[in-house]
Amino acid sequence: MQSYTFKVKQENAKTRLDVFLASHCQDISRSYIQKLIDEELVTVNDRPVKANHKLKTGEVVRIAIPPAEELKVEPENIPLDIYYEDSDVIVVNKPRGMVVHPAEGNTSGTLVNALLYHCSDLSGINGVLRPGIVHRLDKDTSGLIMVAKNDHAHNALAQQLKDRTVTRRYRALVHNNIKEEQGTVNAPIGRDPRDRQKMAVIERNSKPAVTHYRVLERFGRYTFIECRLETGRTHQIRVHMAYIGFPLVGDLRYGPNKPHFNLDGQLLHAMVLGFHHPSSGEYLEFTAPLPQVFEDILKHLRERGKP
Repeated sequence: MQSYTFKVKQENAKTRLDVFLASHCQDISRSYIQKLIDEELVTVNDRPVKANHKLKTGEVVRIAIPPAEELKVEPENIPLDIYYEDSDVIVVNKPRGMVVHPAEGNTSGTLVNALLYHCSDLSGINGVLRPGIVHRLDKDTSGLIMVAKNDHAHNALAQQLKDRTVTRRYRALVHNNIKEEQGTVNAPIGRDPRDRQKMAVIERNSKPAVTHYRVLERFGRYTFIECRLETGRTHQIRVHMAYIGFPLVGDLRYGPNKPHFNLDGQLLHAMVLGFHHPSSGEYLEFTAPLPQVFEDILKHLRERGKP
C-alpha cells in the first residue's frame, strides 16, 4: 500500500480536504480520493475526517492508496475497420463511441479487446491494459489510430510523435462563426485544478500544446473546420477550440450543456493519419471518410442554407 504525507502550508489553509488532495495527487481522480476518505484511508493529524474538512495551516494530511487490483483484458470478437496491417503496425478506423483501452469499471468492448482477438502480437511497452497503444482517441472521437505490434515499432512511432513528424488532421463541427480563414492556438494544457475530470489551458503543471485550424464551410451558428495537431495532449482540440470561443458541437464537457442535434458526444473525426513506417522508413498516409452521423448533420446544414 502506497502512502503520502503532506503538511498544509498557509496558502492551502481553508481548502477542502478533497480539493487539496486532488491538486497534490494529480494521478488520482477526485472521486477516488473521496472514496478513500469515506473508507478512512485519509487522515488529518492522524484522525479520519470528512471530504469537506477545511484544512488549517500546519495540519498533517496522510493518504493511503491500496494496491490496484489487476484487471484482466479478454479478447473479444469485435469487427475492426482495418486500413493497413503488417508485422509492425496496424491502422484502424475507430468507430465513434468505442473506448480505446480498458480502465477501472470499463474492461470490455474496447479497441484493445478487439485487437487482442484479431492479433496476439502487440507491443507490451504500455502494459496489459494498453498493449500496442501509441496514441489515443477519445471515446466519441472517430477515426484513424495506429497501433504497434512490437516494441521496436512502438518506440519508433512514439519518437515520431515526440518529434512532431506524424501527420494528424481532424474534421470538427464547432459552435459559432469563425470569421478568419485559418488560425493557430498555442496554449499550454494541463489538468483543470477545479475539475480533475477535465483539461484546461493553464500555465502551471501544463505542457505545450499547438493546434492549427482552417475553415472548410460556414453555417452561421456553426463552422466546419479542419484541425492539424502539432502536439497530442489529452482533449487538445476540444480544449483549444473551447478556449477561443468555438467549442465542438456535441461536447457536453467543454461546450454547451444542452446537446445540439441530439448528440451525446463531440463531432470530431481523425480523418488523416500519416507516419514513416517503423522498419522501412517509407511514408504512409491514410484517409478515413466522415462517419454517417457527421455527414448527415452536414447535409442538414447545407440543405438549410448557408448565411
